[in-house]
Amino acid sequence: MSEDSWGVNKNIPITVIIAIGAYTVTAIWFFAGLQSSVIANKELLIRDDARIEMLENLVQNQAVSMARIDENLKAIRAMAEHWSNGG
Repeated sequence: MSEDSWGVNKNIPITVIIAIGAYTVTAIWFFAGLQSSVIANKELLIRDDARIEMLENLVQNQAVSMARIDENLKAIRAMAEHWSNGG
């Protein structure tokens, strides 16, 4: 075989090894940061769920209070109409 023929070189340049190492370190760093963000968002969601539940309870209590106020206003209106009619 001649020396100029094409073939696979089994030597790997050091720059390729350094590049693969750099990409690997960068990927690990990226995914570690991503995992940290996911954990932080999970904690925020849990906290927000608790706040939403508390707010839902407050809104429910306000709805009950508004219904009571509405009934009281109806009773006061009925009394006022009764008195205005000479009742």
